[in-house]
Amino acid sequence: MERDTLQPDAPQQDALPRVAIALMRGVVYRERDPRLWQQLLSLQAPIGDHMAVMGLRLELDEAEGYAWLRARETEEDGETLPRLVRRRQLSYPVSLILALLRRKLAETEAGDGDTRLILSREEVLEMVRTFLPAGTNEAQLANKIDAHLNKIVDLGFVRRLQGQEKKLEVLRVLKAFVDAQWLQEFDARLKEYRKHAAEEEQETNESDE
Repeated sequence: MERDTLQPDAPQQDALPRVAIALMRGVVYRERDPRLWQQLLSLQAPIGDHMAVMGLRLELDEAEGYAWLRARETEEDGETLPRLVRRRQLSYPVSLILALLRRKLAETEAGDGDTRLILSREEVLEMVRTFLPAGTNEAQLANKIDAHLNKIVDLGFVRRLQGQEKKLEVLRVLKAFVDAQWLQEFDARLKEYRKHAAEEEQETNESDE
């Protein structure tokens, strides 16, 4: 009897829960688990169907080597589906750091074409300092940036290098969330950030008077 090619075979069927759980936990990267990645590629259709039942959509970038889940913007019977993956409202500093990291990633790709972007904590501090109120206490600034970077690590956009906690690798999945159109509007956004910083500085000065 001819096997139904639309159904995964037994080994694939066994791998489906493993792949689904990995996706529910966060971004799946080809370089971190090549075997899991190959299983995901072979199970795209059934995984996509499985996630669709929960109001999620499988996003997969085979060229870049990562996949993740995105909430589907659909409605059933006139009612919005409840979100399994929550939207997170990012703070101004976290949004700023993500924007700067995304631009740095684009510059790296346009330059030497390196596939990895690794920055030191001090380099991130220098990138952000321009957009913060003048006279900010350096020790307090460093502590705040560390807290923001921890948040970004938790979000899955950067990772700390093993044995080099002061070194950060910007993960390429950031490109999927801060897209080309957003990047084109970056200069306008930076003006908004500078305005925000100026307003914060003014409020700080007024409170000190």
